[in-house]
Amino acid sequence: QVQLVESGGGSVQAGGSLRLSCAASGSIFSINTMAWYRQAPGKQRELVAAITSGGSTNYLDSVKGRFTISRDNAKKTVILQMNSLTPEDTAVYYCNADILTTMFTRSSYWGQGTQVAVSS
Repeated sequence: QVQLVESGGGSVQAGGSLRLSCAASGSIFSINTMAWYRQAPGKQRELVAAITSGGSTNYLDSVKGRFTISRDNAKKTVILQMNSLTPEDTAVYYCNADILTTMFTRSSYWGQGTQVAVSS
C-alpha cells in the first residue's frame, strides 16, 4: 500500500509564500518522477512542476522564477516552494509520483490534495 501525504497549504495574501510538502510511504521499491499539479474551480488539472529522480526539473511557464520544486530521495519527499503568489495561483494542489512497488510493478499515485488560496 502506497500513500502520498501532503501538507503546507493555506491562505496567504498576494506576494506571499507557501511551502508544500509531500511524503511517500508504504511498500516502495523506487520513485521516478515526482510532481505537483493543481486544479482551480472550473478548470482542468494542470502540471505545475516536476522533478526526476536525477533532479531534472520542469515548470509551468506561469510559475517559472517563482516556484521551486525539490526532492529528498532518502526521505521520499517532494517540496514545492511557492513565492510571489498571485490570486491566479489559487487552486487545490496535488502531489503525484511515479512509483515502482516492485522491479516490475509501476503505477502513478496521487495525494489527497491541499488547498492554496491567495487573496489580493
